[in-house]
Amino acid sequence: MHTDCTSCSMMSHDRRMWREECGVFGIQAPGQQDLSRTCYFGLFALQHRGQEGAGMALGDGSGINSHNGMGLLSQVFDDEIISRLSGHVALGHVRYSTMGSNIMENTQPIRGEHSSGPFALAHNGNLLNAVELREELHERGIEVAGTSDTAVLTAWIAACKEDTIEDALIAAMHRCRGAYSLGVVTPTHMVAARDPQGVRPLCVGRLNDTGWVIASETCSLHTLGAKYVREVEPGELVTFRDNEMDSIQVMDPERKASCIFEFIYFARPDSHIYGRSIYQSRVRMGHMLARQAPVEADMVMGVPETGIPSAIGYAEVSGIPFGEGFIKNRYIHRTFIAPSQRMRSLGVRMKLTPLREAVDGKRLIVVDDSIVRGTTTGPEMELLRGAGAREIHVRISCPPIKFPCFYGVDTSAGRSELIAARMTREEIRKHIGADSLEYLNLRNLVKAVGLPKHNFCTACFDNDYPIPVPEDLMITKFDLEEETVPVASP
Repeated sequence: MHTDCTSCSMMSHDRRMWREECGVFGIQAPGQQDLSRTCYFGLFALQHRGQEGAGMALGDGSGINSHNGMGLLSQVFDDEIISRLSGHVALGHVRYSTMGSNIMENTQPIRGEHSSGPFALAHNGNLLNAVELREELHERGIEVAGTSDTAVLTAWIAACKEDTIEDALIAAMHRCRGAYSLGVVTPTHMVAARDPQGVRPLCVGRLNDTGWVIASETCSLHTLGAKYVREVEPGELVTFRDNEMDSIQVMDPERKASCIFEFIYFARPDSHIYGRSIYQSRVRMGHMLARQAPVEADMVMGVPETGIPSAIGYAEVSGIPFGEGFIKNRYIHRTFIAPSQRMRSLGVRMKLTPLREAVDGKRLIVVDDSIVRGTTTGPEMELLRGAGAREIHVRISCPPIKFPCFYGVDTSAGRSELIAARMTREEIRKHIGADSLEYLNLRNLVKAVGLPKHNFCTACFDNDYPIPVPEDLMITKFDLEEETVPVASP
């Protein structure tokens, strides 16, 4: 996915991109040593979901020990810090900021104090009524530190009059609107919850018959040798205490609406969601693309990393050989933030190097997962032209992105920033310098994933928002932060 910086109006106009949501990981394992290190490894498997902040909170039976910081996991935690964090229940978070909220106060987990005791909360999603909740707290004389909706949610739960943290969370689930996959730790146990639409993923794993794991993606379970048990169901609250798991269906799903971009781009290819392999889904997207948009060429290549499985699928069906056309510098962050088009172009050159021997004189089919703003695709095509590519046929494994996301993905402030919302396909083709351009249609995308369309949120393609979005957010979800109101915490 081409992630060109999309942020709030407090930042320069050029620093706008589509950013992905964050990663939540928790573990309840009484008696296990070095739980903080185990949590670190679980978070490390989710590093692709957040690279701007990280944190861990551990319950030790009487209190909570925590450490948060800005940057990658390896920048936030060292051996000394990890060794200092002790406990038998742990919760971690890796974060991408949204709407310019990349500040220390918004790193997670965020700690709170409920009448039943201390807790820490980690959140993936976006509360659509966070402004309303913040104003409600203000009227009660409660001020919220930080600008994120997670901070608002933590303060709301802390102020809740219910007797237990579970009852407070249940009350919050009935009060909140929007997307949320939550992890909560107390000194003694762990709780997980998911919004009634199940927009953001969250699963449960079993660790050596002595512990429980929650994670945004199943790839974290593999890292620890944990066994996948099931998804946290939409509208469900699950409690892990004393090696036991209990659940309650707090709210019946009105409509399941999992983010389909997990399959296209967000999730790691070795993860599974709803029993579907991310990697195989992406390969099938390539199969569908080859049938829907064939073209004569000498080689099929993918834009690293997420475009490669679909390129392999395209090659399998088309019979055109698959080859590597780009070498990726893996020391560059997944999202490169640059303040000008010149710097963005340099960023592309830092991240990708064309293989001249592979592309020189060739007619290429270049497969990528998406085009959001379109400012990095052009420089990539220029690199291939400079390496001698004779023709470039771009194939995108999802439909054109025409509408912003309000459920935990940081898209642009308005539709005008999304290239497919203001240009025709032919205009986009000329803009990026391709000989042809085709997108996978929505019907074939859903078919590739292998689940019914009504299971997914596809609003960024078709304007069908499964959770009603307040009008002020529809106008712009970024101008609000100028008034220091809550913003999304992915």
